[in-house]
Amino acid sequence: MARIAESELILNDRGAIYHLNLLPQELASNIILVGDPGRVKQVSKYFDEIEIKSEHRGLIGSKRISVISTGIGTDNIDIALNEIDALVNIDFNTRTIKPKLISVNLIRIGTSGSLQADIPVDGHVAGTHGLGIDNLLNFYRLEQNEEEKQLLHSFVTHTQLHGQVSYPYIASASAAILKHFVDGFHQGITVTCPGFYGPQGRILRLGVRNPNLISSLTSFRFGQHRVANFEMETSAIYSLGRLLGHHCLSLNVIVANRITQQFSSDPAIAIDRLIKKVLNIIADYI
Repeated sequence: MARIAESELILNDRGAIYHLNLLPQELASNIILVGDPGRVKQVSKYFDEIEIKSEHRGLIGSKRISVISTGIGTDNIDIALNEIDALVNIDFNTRTIKPKLISVNLIRIGTSGSLQADIPVDGHVAGTHGLGIDNLLNFYRLEQNEEEKQLLHSFVTHTQLHGQVSYPYIASASAAILKHFVDGFHQGITVTCPGFYGPQGRILRLGVRNPNLISSLTSFRFGQHRVANFEMETSAIYSLGRLLGHHCLSLNVIVANRITQQFSSDPAIAIDRLIKKVLNIIADYI
């Protein structure tokens, strides 16, 4: 097995992975991903016991859970998922890939904007697919199944985004996890954008290249599939998770409805409700 060089697998002075600053034994197999660092405490306050505060690993009943802040955007997801995988599937002493690979559960809890009038502010969305209109997965060898290929082809034909941005990509959620997030959840495609303002069709002082972005996303249909929401991380989590062999699901509370132009009156309470719901489901089923 080839040794991974110091410049590629970067460890700090205590032997922890560089950006996440974690040792392999400090990571649980059920991992909640949040973008905002402040949201780590918002999740971990519901743990029955906290084992490690540096990255908030703790227990819900008998389930061990880690909460990791990834930062915002697919560039940060690239760091987080590769380093999480390294923690479980690379031997840090020999710098070699372990002969037996391990899969972990990665569940994102985040906020997003609804792209359908019937998915209201403060509602919850479980993303069936992550569809990226950023550029990250063009640097990897992502293969899509037949349904995903057809869905993506239909999306590109409908939106014509490939002529304006990098070619979109798509990956599905983990069916094994998604099946537990049906009651009380809207389901649909989560589109991932490489920014918050122009890439999501927001106009402040700058004009946008595609003023019809929101209407083209809202009107897209492929069989029973439609675009439910958009944000900035899901497609990278689903795609990298698939390539690395992990089980991924993205769950979002709607803080803005871009069709009705409403915004949540209290986003903190809305995200707190989603956190409690997710933790209860993890404790009971995952």
